[in-house]
Amino acid sequence: MTSERRGGDRLLCAELVQMIWQDEMGRERRRIANLEDISLTGVCLQVEQPMPAGTAIVVQYGDGELLGTIRYCRHQDTGYFLGVELAEGSRWSSQHYKPEHLLDPKDLVEKAILRRSADKSNVN
Repeated sequence: MTSERRGGDRLLCAELVQMIWQDEMGRERRRIANLEDISLTGVCLQVEQPMPAGTAIVVQYGDGELLGTIRYCRHQDTGYFLGVELAEGSRWSSQHYKPEHLLDPKDLVEKAILRRSADKSNVN
């Protein structure tokens, strides 16, 4: 059994990217996807149609691209979510690509802790 967990911190994001892959007939296909989260070793994409696990894809953003393989496809209320493992030589770096809407969940936790501490101090 392989692990679906990615190494590294996942950053939440919301940005449209283009996926490119070859279908079973060898034809190039393209689809717009919403980038849901990103980490050093993988991305999560939301799409309208399912995609088979094992499909090699290119994720194009701005003037760059990431290469990867779909590891899972899960249906949820708002569409299909693809877990994509990035190829060894294709790692994400915020120095090369920073989605417009990028949020580190750890920052939210830290802010909530600080806010709670401040609220407790004001009560005393």
